[in-house]
Amino acid sequence: MSPLDICEQRLVNQHLNKQRLERASDVVRLFGAVQAQEYAAAKWGIGQRTRRATDAAVEKEVTDGAILRTHILRPTWHFVAPQDIRWMLALSAPRVRATLASYDRKLELDKEVLRRSRSVLTKALRDGKQLTRSELRDELTKGRIRADGTQRLAHLMMHAELDGLICSGGRRGKQFTYSLLEERVPPAKDLQRDEALCELALRFFTTRGPATVQDCVWWSGLAKPDVTRGLQAAANELRSTVIGERTYWHPPATRVAKGKSALVRLLPSYDEYFIGLKDRTAMLSKLAGLTSASVLPFRHVVAIDGQIVAGWDWRPKGNSVSVEVKGFAPLGKGDRRSIAGEVDRFSDFLGVPVSLML
Repeated sequence: MSPLDICEQRLVNQHLNKQRLERASDVVRLFGAVQAQEYAAAKWGIGQRTRRATDAAVEKEVTDGAILRTHILRPTWHFVAPQDIRWMLALSAPRVRATLASYDRKLELDKEVLRRSRSVLTKALRDGKQLTRSELRDELTKGRIRADGTQRLAHLMMHAELDGLICSGGRRGKQFTYSLLEERVPPAKDLQRDEALCELALRFFTTRGPATVQDCVWWSGLAKPDVTRGLQAAANELRSTVIGERTYWHPPATRVAKGKSALVRLLPSYDEYFIGLKDRTAMLSKLAGLTSASVLPFRHVVAIDGQIVAGWDWRPKGNSVSVEVKGFAPLGKGDRRSIAGEVDRFSDFLGVPVSLML
């Protein structure tokens, strides 16, 4: 496999080549977890992997609880399916708590403070209440738990997420809310640890492959022995390809039908095509000297046939949106036409006119 072959297969496995999924929640379920710290961008990321999802439709699924947004895995904000949140928390929470330990000491968050905060949050959110972070800060303060400063409050909330106490509620206007997980998320089948490791590996390599064990270690935040154990259990459903000194795992290869024009995708910041892999050299191989470091200053990236070739951004402009694309190298007329077509697709997703500066 060449770098272009790797990218070609990843586009298929990530449902960026052809969209077969109907709902954004189908994407989240298939991928296991989708990074979502930039909320609007993350909605576009999962929306463009569906047949016809719109921003409003994705928002409704979040409001209805078909998609949850919480801290999990590395950790950072992720979209996750309700059916998966408990077993994923059971896998990742111990390692995340270990990484938080030094910060907890600096913020004076000991076991007693965390216990009392759980009690306050439970009482405040009981019976289906959905409250914003600022409202919960006020409740914690009333309960004589210091929640001043962005970091202290953030860590109190993150611990409650990792404990499986709270998860995202519906948005109130542009504000996010929290709910009690037990009230918002129906019971689901428990997975034993080995079952969960196998399931996580299968979700990762099926959707991000061809990928290496180290890629999965980066994405999951788990220790390498755990990832290896999960991969060994899932190996019968995957295939491996050795390239140089690296072994890549992936689902059985899919024959890719070549289109008449290049496949262009406007990938949002932290999109799983880019951020879900530790080694991104295959998607950066077209342009000499292009590295992850040179791409990261751009909020979003343009991929043509899986190769990153430009940065882009969008800005509200009254009742419309303006998109600006800056190529890392000159773009041909055909590529420009394809980018314009993808901007039209973005316009359909947002439901507003979108202009292009290229």
